[in-house]
Amino acid sequence: MTEAILVDRLQKSYGSRAVLKDLTFRVYRGEIFALLGVNGAGKTTALECIEGLRTYDSGRISIHGRMGIQLQSASLPEHMKAMEAVDLFAKWNKASPGKAMLDALGIGEFAKKQYDQLSTGQKRRLHLALALIRDPDILILDEPTAGLDVEGRISLHKQIRQLKKEGKTILLASHDMAEVEDLCDRIAILTEGSIAFMGTVEELNDRVGKHYSISIRTNAGNERLESEDIGETMLALLMEYKEKGIKITDIQIDRGSLEQHFMKIAKGE
Repeated sequence: MTEAILVDRLQKSYGSRAVLKDLTFRVYRGEIFALLGVNGAGKTTALECIEGLRTYDSGRISIHGRMGIQLQSASLPEHMKAMEAVDLFAKWNKASPGKAMLDALGIGEFAKKQYDQLSTGQKRRLHLALALIRDPDILILDEPTAGLDVEGRISLHKQIRQLKKEGKTILLASHDMAEVEDLCDRIAILTEGSIAFMGTVEELNDRVGKHYSISIRTNAGNERLESEDIGETMLALLMEYKEKGIKITDIQIDRGSLEQHFMKIAKGE
């Protein structure tokens, strides 16, 4: 597979505190890759180094293709109209904003609105349009759906999937594990500046194990427990309740979520 981004033995310190420690990973062309980590893990610093917004102490970053960046927030003037921002970015990049791209993101709906009048969803769509003006090969999305309602998230996810179909490489940072599970081909979890896990969501589930949460309602009360072996646990419980004459009225079984698995890895458990 051809790599779009290579981060090789990246190191970065703030004073005596090492934030990135020999950080190494690859993002391949055409995939959606998530960089995850709890606060303080080094995720933001790693992204800023890749984006060219921050210098690093040692190591190497190779970018193969044009890059577009959608930051969490923008410093656009409050009274600048949405289409004025598009025209300004197009002039900076010596490019023409594609009508199809603007139509797909619905920029025309609020083209004449001032930036401070836009909803959170409209701002996110505008930020994405600005990142796409150069028709980049690689797109970095930092918390792209933060603050959006359900409809806004669904709409933006649709656009991200379409960008992948068009061959774009997407590096995504998100705290929304449902979003990560829904969109991403591979994930990397940072812990204290190093990769603690890298692979698919399925590989993460296999590594952490099948963690089940069992809620049982009976005529004697409610019970909640956790298990790694659902078959053995349920068989033992059913036999115990039968021997004690306890009647079961409801059972709910939930497999551990991606968020639970992520936290196990991120906390070094």
